[in-house]
Amino acid sequence: MRFEVPQFIDIEDKIFGPLTWRQFLYLGGGVGMGVVLFFTANIIIFILVGLPLAILAGALAFYPVNNRPFSFFLEAIINYFQGTKLYLWRQKEQKTYKYSFTPNSTEEKPTNSSVVVPKSPPISLARRLELEAMQKIE
Repeated sequence: MRFEVPQFIDIEDKIFGPLTWRQFLYLGGGVGMGVVLFFTANIIIFILVGLPLAILAGALAFYPVNNRPFSFFLEAIINYFQGTKLYLWRQKEQKTYKYSFTPNSTEEKPTNSSVVVPKSPPISLARRLELEAMQKIE
């Protein structure tokens, strides 16, 4: 038996003509509030409040930002302005450890006097290789 695998499952169904349910609600709400403002308020208030409301409803219904609905973008803007904005950055000091290794000796001797190396336990092979690699970078 052959079964058809559904394609484009992330696309919303068209409910009202070319509009999806979400687009229809955004446009219906924006037009409804605009009509109420037109009949109840002064023309200046309608222009100052109703037109931005209509633009917002149109953007919510039809304008995608980075292939995502405008409502996600609007939510991110609101969360950004409500959140804290204290970002701290502190530059770390770069310390270079220089060691002189001798094949017969198990004790490491630092060449820089400001670096204190503990006498025990001895540094592992991995740490020695890492320190040698750090020294070659300079």
